[in-house]
Amino acid sequence: MYGTSKRKLTLMPLVALGGLSLAVTLPALSSTVHAAPPVAYTTVTVHSGQTLWSVAEARTPATGDVQSTVDQIIATNHLTGANLQIGQKLRVPR
Repeated sequence: MYGTSKRKLTLMPLVALGGLSLAVTLPALSSTVHAAPPVAYTTVTVHSGQTLWSVAEARTPATGDVQSTVDQIIATNHLTGANLQIGQKLRVPR
């Protein structure tokens, strides 16, 4: 009887470790990762009379959001404002 309780104490950490392993890996295996599709960019040159809005509007799909495209252009090109210079190169989403 004395040897039996010693074995239980020795096996308990292994049982706990196995349970912890299952608790960590099962949710990770069952979850689905949803990654955003990569965005393809093209470079455009700013011409006279063009604004950030007009550049974005020309590149936004009919069902898309022009403001979202403006935000992407600003972020991608590290712009601090909406002022564009003639001849300026901008990376814009395709």
